Amino acid sequence: MIKKYLLGIAIVIASTCHAAAPVDVNQADQAALDGIKGIGPRMSQTILDERKKGGNFKDWPDLEQRVKGIKTKSAVRLSEAGLTVDGKPRKAIAKTK
Repeated sequence: MIKKYLLGIAIVIASTCHAAAPVDVNQADQAALDGIKGIGPRMSQTILDERKKGGNFKDWPDLEQRVKGIKTKSAVRLSEAGLTVDGKPRKAIAKTK
């Protein structure tokens, strides 16, 4: 019983550590991009195609402009899920009243 409990804890810790690891959009392959919550196979392929066509993404606005389906709100969510551009996360959107 205790072995199953410890195994369960180890799996949760391992999956949590893996999910929190940042993935740079300019370095990642399709599998790494697919591992980001909110990016599926179609979007990851679009990102790779655009990177191949236009070179590395300079910053978050460049990614948002060049990749259809990634706009400010979705970029913030992807950043929170671990996506970076040149190692930098997307800054959160300032809320207005």
